Amino acid sequence: MINYTLRSALESESAQIKDLINLVGINPMGLDWKRFLVAVDDGGQVIACGQIKPHGQDIRELASIAVDPAHQGKNIARAVMEQLLSVTTRPVYLMCISKMENFYIKFGFKAIPYETMPGYFQRISNIFRIADVVRRSGEELLVMKME
Repeated sequence: MINYTLRSALESESAQIKDLINLVGINPMGLDWKRFLVAVDDGGQVIACGQIKPHGQDIRELASIAVDPAHQGKNIARAVMEQLLSVTTRPVYLMCISKMENFYIKFGFKAIPYETMPGYFQRISNIFRIADVVRRSGEELLVMKME
């Protein structure tokens, strides 16, 4: 069991957040340290993070949920998400690949159809589909919503 502290990120941790996001291979866009919650170990190392990204007036996205691979499977992502969701007004959206759907369902998120997505998420979905033609991952990008 690892000891860690959940808290708002510090500007000095910006590089650690970016490194962690790149390490786990998720979207590196829109990484403003001021929006991040981090899990920090006893040595001051960022071992997990997440943020709520605003997209316009009433659209918020749970994003950048990342846990250092050495600490995955210890419910740290759950703690980060629960803390972020406890202080965020609804609705909240997220984007994930289809294999992660069941994880987010446990928190009350539901996949939504393309037609009901805010414009930002429709644009990202379109870009993902085009990129997947090249990548051929076979994964579907889901947009999920929590009321």
